Amino acid sequence: MPALLAEDLLNEMIPPLKGTDSAGKAARWLDEFHVAQLPVLDQRRYRGLVTEADLADFDDPDTLLSELPLGYANAFVRPDQHFYRVMELAIENKIQLVPVVDERHEYAGVVTIADALAAFGQQPAGGQGGIIVLTMEERDYSLTQISRYVEENNAKIMSAQVVQDEVDPYRIRLTLKLNTDNLTRITATLERFGYVVTAQFSGEVVANEDEQERYDALLRYLNV
Repeated sequence: MPALLAEDLLNEMIPPLKGTDSAGKAARWLDEFHVAQLPVLDQRRYRGLVTEADLADFDDPDTLLSELPLGYANAFVRPDQHFYRVMELAIENKIQLVPVVDERHEYAGVVTIADALAAFGQQPAGGQGGIIVLTMEERDYSLTQISRYVEENNAKIMSAQVVQDEVDPYRIRLTLKLNTDNLTRITATLERFGYVVTAQFSGEVVANEDEQERYDALLRYLNV
């Protein structure tokens, strides 16, 4: 099954702004496209995101965006990064969309968190279920073995996505969609056998406040 990469999820309907654009234009575009942030470019290079909060500090609509101290300059993904990294970055920074920037720091487009999750939901799957993300040494990967651990806890894997880890070329990231919301026993079993669970999302009450906050954030993004 092909991985869902950032370059496959670009939203062509959301345009970037330029440093030579005005704060007034940025405010109009934020309203027109129903987003809370928009990327700002210097030529083709990504500078950062302009937000509603940024514009609230400037009364003059003719102020150029190049004069604003933009944030989120490091909040971007590469075109070949997995859709989960898009979600992760959006949640960490509390943003609706994530810019995609190539190795020359040139802007390629944006991915919205809603688009990323909608695309994942189109993969073969059944029921609402939950999502578990694992990392492991490439040599340790065996979907048959992992499926056995999942099925021992009365669940099934409905879809699986494998991508190379962005940091360690000898590790992989495995995203599983399961047919159950109850992930506690499954993650405990996987961890007991040496798998590293980096994230999990479910519709049930989750094990800790941090995990609940991340899941709630996903639901908020979907309702934007």
